[in-house]
Amino acid sequence: MELKEKLVSSFLAFEAEVDTTNDIHDIRTEAIKSFEKYGFPTKKLEAWKYTSLNSVLKNDFSLFPKKEAVIEFKDVKQYFISDLDSYKIVFIDGVYSSHLSGTTHDKIDVCLMSSALTQDRFKAVIDVYYNKIAKEDGLVSLNTAYAREGAYIYIPKNTAADKPIQIIHFATGLEQASMLQPRNLIVAEDNTEVTIIERHQNLSDKKVFTNSVTEIYTGKNAHVDYYKIQNDTDTATLIDNTFAEQHSNSLCSVHTFAFGGEITRNNLNFFQKGQGIDSILNGVTILEGKAHVDHNTLVEHQQPNCESHQDYKGIFDEKSTGVFNGKIIVDQEAQKTNAFQSNNNILLSDKATVNSKPQLEIFADDVKCSHGCTIGQLDESALFYMRSRGIAPKEAKALLMYAFANNVLETVKVPQLKTRINKIIAKKLGVNLGFDL
Repeated sequence: MELKEKLVSSFLAFEAEVDTTNDIHDIRTEAIKSFEKYGFPTKKLEAWKYTSLNSVLKNDFSLFPKKEAVIEFKDVKQYFISDLDSYKIVFIDGVYSSHLSGTTHDKIDVCLMSSALTQDRFKAVIDVYYNKIAKEDGLVSLNTAYAREGAYIYIPKNTAADKPIQIIHFATGLEQASMLQPRNLIVAEDNTEVTIIERHQNLSDKKVFTNSVTEIYTGKNAHVDYYKIQNDTDTATLIDNTFAEQHSNSLCSVHTFAFGGEITRNNLNFFQKGQGIDSILNGVTILEGKAHVDHNTLVEHQQPNCESHQDYKGIFDEKSTGVFNGKIIVDQEAQKTNAFQSNNNILLSDKATVNSKPQLEIFADDVKCSHGCTIGQLDESALFYMRSRGIAPKEAKALLMYAFANNVLETVKVPQLKTRINKIIAKKLGVNLGFDL
């Protein structure tokens, strides 16, 4: 049985074993019909022209965990930002881990999506925000149909989260191949601030396919700072669908650090619904082996006097593949828009591949918009200069690559996280950079 048929035929069994309200049941039922209509994306779709899921979909994935895995903190400590005082929401094979987590309902809600979808105390927020901006396509609809767990974060008006929030998903490999459908909802109402760090980590060499959906609502004068660390095994596939809606004078930033995985696809969609908005989309990708990362971004400017900044840097070695497909849409009413998009890449191997397609669709006449991409190799004259100053070739290359990515790294506002990312980069480059990161 093909995976699509298996998912459609298993839906009633899934519904029978989860708690749900009538409203959520209706949403799930419509979503499975949508998935049955659209199915999985193929390379026939322009947006998926350079990314194929065929090798992933042939696996016989387990859809529900048959037994609960237990892991100790000491075994996974390296995947936490352990020196950072934070709230934590941790899932093991899609199941909430209470002993690894630290949630709260004190002034803010940092808890489980399963609770939010079933308990009356959350109904007012769920009715307004849940599944309202996630677009209808095959993968998003599949997640909506099967999602029962994930992070629910609610920041009420005039409140700042007192510490960052870590969301971590572990896959243990208890099944030969497993499929996970995490769903996150982040609501930051007017005049709020929150910082979120998200990670998906496969702990074995078994196949895992994660199809994640995150909805982010940023109210007036609110600040949301979101970091995604993607440094997984070569048997892990992640499809990350993130939708961000912003209102007047808000700032929402999503920083994506992609360092590994069989296939990683980031669908990042921003919708600006007011004036004075700033949207920031940054990314650093460093790949080797046969890893494949695809960044697909959309920023839709709907109102005047707003900004967006996209800056994606990529370094590709061996047979790795990078894809960037970025689109900026400026509606007719969105005068005085300032939109910037850049995708720069370095190829370290003749067998590495990059496909880049920056796009602008502008329907207003009083705007400042720019886009561009570069694909090249390390500057030989700069390498020669550094070697003439006594720096070994390997370290010289590493320093140039670090400098290449550094302007994106400077946007990281959490010192402990910045240190961790820099250490990962140093390890990926295979050198000790010789200075405090």
